[in-house]
Amino acid sequence: PTTMASGTDAMRRTGAKFRKLRTPAATPYSAVVVDAHSGKLIYAVADKQTRFPASLAKMMTLYLVFEALDSGRISKNTRIPISARAAAQPASKLDLKPADTIDVDTAIRALVVKSANDVATAVAEHLGGSEANFSAQMTARARMLGMSNTTFRNASGLPDSGMRTTARDMATLGMALKRDFPGEFGYFSLRHFERNGHIFKGHNRALDMIAGADGIKTGFTRAAGFNLATSVRQDGRAVVAVVMGAESARSRDVFMRDLIAASLPK
Repeated sequence: PTTMASGTDAMRRTGAKFRKLRTPAATPYSAVVVDAHSGKLIYAVADKQTRFPASLAKMMTLYLVFEALDSGRISKNTRIPISARAAAQPASKLDLKPADTIDVDTAIRALVVKSANDVATAVAEHLGGSEANFSAQMTARARMLGMSNTTFRNASGLPDSGMRTTARDMATLGMALKRDFPGEFGYFSLRHFERNGHIFKGHNRALDMIAGADGIKTGFTRAAGFNLATSVRQDGRAVVAVVMGAESARSRDVFMRDLIAASLPK
């Protein structure tokens, strides 16, 4: 088992590594680790620095989907229509066509595993009437959850100069998803899903690299760098951690692994 001393040493090594790494835009990482039981801050670097969320925005999209399920407004069998605007969204996507439909259960899986932008827009239009209206609802919910430095402009996390968040806010959202929707949180541990006989595989390698990892979400755009929110439960301990602005998926995942290893003993 990792001792407190060795955990501290690992944290120092992780911090040194952290300071050396840069995104393509020469922006340093931001990162935060929070005790999922107490809410105590375990580790933070630039955790309140404004960032682009990339596909971590879909965590809030899913929060509103889960709310709609809980209220009975939709069911997991509800069919969501695909508009021409949704179908035209850039990859990553399912390549859905206008007038296609997708059931809510599959839509959730597509958002978690494939990070499908066409599905995100379709969900937003279905629940909000328009993506702009849904995005305003996302921002309003963020404020209610205490995410004071977050603004959403779309449901997918695709580039928009008005989108902003912080590692601290994304950790708050991760905690809220675990707390408010324990029955649905298992979606975030999916490695793949099937639709129409086709298997879609995810790219959240942290789920396999970190013992006890049970979610949550990856994200990437050129402006944002490589982002990751991770939930880990191990030997009765639980943390939610966020890393934003990595240069590569591999460096992001390794840094997250090191952060978790150093944080759990604390």
